[in-house]
Amino acid sequence: MKLGKLHYKKMTLEELVTLAQQEDFKALEEIVRREQKNIFATFTYLHSNNENIYDLTQEALLRMAKALPTLKNPKTFKSWLNQIVMHLFYDDLRKLNRIPPTISIDDDTKQDNNYTTNPHTLIPDKRCKPMERCLSNELDCVIKREMRQLPDYFRVPIVLRELQGLSYDEIAKITNTNVGTVKSRIARARSRLKDSLKEYI
Repeated sequence: MKLGKLHYKKMTLEELVTLAQQEDFKALEEIVRREQKNIFATFTYLHSNNENIYDLTQEALLRMAKALPTLKNPKTFKSWLNQIVMHLFYDDLRKLNRIPPTISIDDDTKQDNNYTTNPHTLIPDKRCKPMERCLSNELDCVIKREMRQLPDYFRVPIVLRELQGLSYDEIAKITNTNVGTVKSRIARARSRLKDSLKEYI
C-alpha cells in the first residue's frame, strides 16, 4: 500500500529513517526536506566562507543518503548526521586553512534531559514586545559575526548544543572530548558572547 505525502509528514524521524533504510524513497525525501535547513543553518554559523555553504549542505545530504543503510540505530540519526556535517566542515576548513543560529547565553547545565531549542528565545531581547520579532536581521548578522570570532573549540560545541539540540554526551562524542570539557567550553562561549552582545540584549 502506497503512503501519501501527508502520512510521511506525520511520521517521526526514527520511523522515516527505518523506512528509508528499506529503500523507501519518499521517506528519504521527507528526511531531506526536514534536515536541509538545519544543516544549512549549522554551516552558516560555523563557516565564515559563505560561498561554500550551499555546496557543503548538498554534499552532507548526499553523504547521508548514501550512508543511511549503514546506520545501525535509527534513534541515533541526529547525532550521526551531525558527525557527517562536522567531518565535512573540518575537511573544508583544512582546504581553506581556516572554522557556528542564535545561541542561548543562559546556563542550561542542569536541564540537559530532553533539551530542545527555540530560535525565538535563544537570545532574549528584553526590549522586544510580545508580538515583535526579537531577532532582527541586523542582530542575526551581529551574532554570526561574534560567533565567528570564537575559537573553533568554543564555536563547534555551542552550535551543536544550541542549533542542533544535541546532548552533552553526543557533543563529546562528535568532538572527541569528554562531557566536562564540553560543558566548560559552552559556558565560556556563552560568557564571551554575553560580553560581546550586551549592548543588544
